Amino acid sequence: MNAAQQPTLMRIPMRTLSRQTRYALEGVDDILVYKVAMTTRFRGVTRREGLLLHGHAGWGEAAPFWNYDDAESSRWLGAALESARRFPPVPRRKYVPVNVTVPVISPEEAYDRVKASGGCATAKIKVAEPGVSISRDCARIAAVADALRETVGGQAMIRLDANGAWEVDEAREAIPAMASAAGVVPIEYVEQPCPDVAGLAALRRLVDVPVAADESIRLSNDPLAVARSGAVDVAVLKVAPLGGVRRALALAERLGLPAVVSSALDTSVGLSAGVSLAAALPELAGACGLGTVRLLDRDVAAPSFAPISGGLPVRPVHVSRRLLASVGADDDLTSRWQVRLGHIVNALRTRRERERRDPASAIAGIPL
Repeated sequence: MNAAQQPTLMRIPMRTLSRQTRYALEGVDDILVYKVAMTTRFRGVTRREGLLLHGHAGWGEAAPFWNYDDAESSRWLGAALESARRFPPVPRRKYVPVNVTVPVISPEEAYDRVKASGGCATAKIKVAEPGVSISRDCARIAAVADALRETVGGQAMIRLDANGAWEVDEAREAIPAMASAAGVVPIEYVEQPCPDVAGLAALRRLVDVPVAADESIRLSNDPLAVARSGAVDVAVLKVAPLGGVRRALALAERLGLPAVVSSALDTSVGLSAGVSLAAALPELAGACGLGTVRLLDRDVAAPSFAPISGGLPVRPVHVSRRLLASVGADDDLTSRWQVRLGHIVNALRTRRERERRDPASAIAGIPL
């Protein structure tokens, strides 16, 4: 490869941004656009792309999906700005256990993925995708259970994640069948089995398996509703959609529920923020969903946040300029993200003004 063919970092030059945008990004000295393929199609996603922001405290990642509007995306930008401009909270632990995430793949692939997970004792299995039968999900669950038993023995645990796909009666039928497929490996909880809080609360009274909430927290205008209504046993927290580590930490305290931290298909930059949150929580409700870097074809950090002995060490992320160049976007995608960044910054300014006027409207009362 000659010099002209070498991959380059795709930056959004600060001088090309509006004065209002530059003001909102004060303290950020570099903005890079990345794109990276997924190793496996995951909930319809085949590629991740987004922004990496650098400031005096390090790197932050803002990678809201394209179907998210500017208001929702503003939380992701707020989280990235926090990571770039503020050092993480003081950690309570040096190591965070993580689960292996198993997408909708064949039983054979699922078995191999668990075996190659770096010693993870817990597997989170995506279920209830459109067009996928309960029997197919059960076959994958059985394969994962076999791999876990062979790898970690009696420490094995399985989590099911339905992403709100079931009505209460459907969940009541599917969950026992899936628990049976897992055999002696216990189902630790089923994550977001129903789309709304009322459905979660009703299901929790009908099944023996604990219930966890994800979307009903991070996508809700009232994330505390799941706790007030007694709808769930576990809270799943994601840094980017909640607006940053400190907002998520305060929300966990107000929820008063056992919590685990999960990723949003991040690179190691976003995962490092998740690890910071998990390290700062007073208690963890088991392994965190932060072992997802192997879902990406490549990463931006060396070493990456890939599980070792079933967990991740609590440490800063070390971004590699060489790896950054290998995931650089083209000119067209960079231009699209530059335009989108301006829209998201406007939405962030609007959200900040509203939350400062009415702190109760902010997540956990903490304005972005």
